[in-house]
Amino acid sequence: VQLQASGGGLVQAGESLRLSCVASGRTDDIYAMAWFRQAPGKERKSVARISMRGASNTYYSDSSVKGRFTLSRDVAKNTVFLQMNDLKVADTAVYYCAAEKIRSDSYDYWGQGTQVTVSS
Repeated sequence: VQLQASGGGLVQAGESLRLSCVASGRTDDIYAMAWFRQAPGKERKSVARISMRGASNTYYSDSSVKGRFTLSRDVAKNTVFLQMNDLKVADTAVYYCAAEKIRSDSYDYWGQGTQVTVSS
């Protein structure tokens, strides 16, 4: 499975961005997809996760994004979207998408990362 993330950029605080992550290859193996982010000098952290089978169960692991970020999916296109509204300087990070295989307990595939920079 290959993951291609896109949509990052430079915006001002309060503005919006929409990240996309397209999966290709053995996509039938994918159980869930997620977004992580890594700010400069910090560890990579989980942001949100969505199931790619059955109901679109979504979980936001980073409380700071609740109410501002929305994770959605297009199963037919093997794509997930992270709509990020009311961006804050603290959201500045490299955002990575990841995919978890069926019967896996970790994320097995990672995208290349897309830079999001929010200026004040």
